[in-house]
Amino acid sequence: MSPDATAKAPWLKIEPRREITRGLLYSTPLLAVALTVVTGFFIFLAMGYDPFLALYHFFVSPLLSFYGWSELFVKAAPLILIGVGLAVGFRANVWNIGAEGQLTMGAVAGGCVALAFWGEESAFTLPLMGLAGIAGGAAYAAVPAFLKTRFGVNEILTSLMLTYVATLFLSTLVYGPLKDPMGFNFPRSRTFGDEALLPILMSGTRLHLGALVALAVAVAGWVMLSYTIIGFQVRVLGQAPHAARYAGFSAPKIVWFCLLLSGGLAGLAGLFEVAGPIGRLVPTISPGYGFTAIIVAFLGRLHPLGIILSGLLMALSYIGGEAAQVEVGLPQAVTGVFQGLLLFFLLASDFLVRYRLRWRRPAAAAAQPTAAE
Repeated sequence: MSPDATAKAPWLKIEPRREITRGLLYSTPLLAVALTVVTGFFIFLAMGYDPFLALYHFFVSPLLSFYGWSELFVKAAPLILIGVGLAVGFRANVWNIGAEGQLTMGAVAGGCVALAFWGEESAFTLPLMGLAGIAGGAAYAAVPAFLKTRFGVNEILTSLMLTYVATLFLSTLVYGPLKDPMGFNFPRSRTFGDEALLPILMSGTRLHLGALVALAVAVAGWVMLSYTIIGFQVRVLGQAPHAARYAGFSAPKIVWFCLLLSGGLAGLAGLFEVAGPIGRLVPTISPGYGFTAIIVAFLGRLHPLGIILSGLLMALSYIGGEAAQVEVGLPQAVTGVFQGLLLFFLLASDFLVRYRLRWRRPAAAAAQPTAAE
């Protein structure tokens, strides 16, 4: 290489690491959380708030009461359900970004069953609602699955765009045919009957049966990925697509499986919201659980058991954000800021774990003799 070419070479070079230790890989979520807290401290300080008081109400005060812990699991349940489904797809490089829309359609399907049996509910109503919620979310995820396997359309775009269609569809229903005739013209459906609501696990709280179902789904997801043939195919397709094709694994079948599974679990999460804390159909079902679950999946390292911990942490961000608004006067957007910072630092930490930066010294490199010399 000539001295001129060497001088023009970049000073900073990015190289992949030859080996990534498992301990370092699983420690990066803790590093991302620590960096998020430190950054939040300085953000609160710059905004003129007491950073210690703000962080206390954001991360500590919600956990000082039994009711706070019950609310933590109420909000973590949909995040865990959706996160497990997304993690299975992400491990196969199937990128479902439309879980929020699938959650909405699952809530609509299950809510329609509750309203169809309104006043005549029985012990079969809630199981039928659960099946309808799963079917509604899976059917909505089948659209990007069909487009990807049939026409090669990117599932990221189709699943994301369908989210807005689902939101508008829900609004059309609660403003129109499903509006409560005795609801003083408010855009909401009738309140579901007692048999169409999830059983409360502990009196005096909103903790419902869906929390236990979410934990069971996470354990089942771990067993499926670790000990079943379909789980092996998912992992191989994500890590070595050429080897998967050589082994005879059907990529379209895996795409269908991952999207239907993640869509069904998102739909079940939506059903748990309308049959749990909300108790009816309203224009807004979730505060963005479908998008937040993407962070949950990656923060849990795409491992179903890790997703339980990351789901609880992200649920704490919702509860802590509400507590900080009341006690400190922080704006509502602080929850989204913390979640965005967490994702940013997680991605940055992952980058540094998988790659290393090498600095070049052009002067020393240019001083080396060329091959012609």
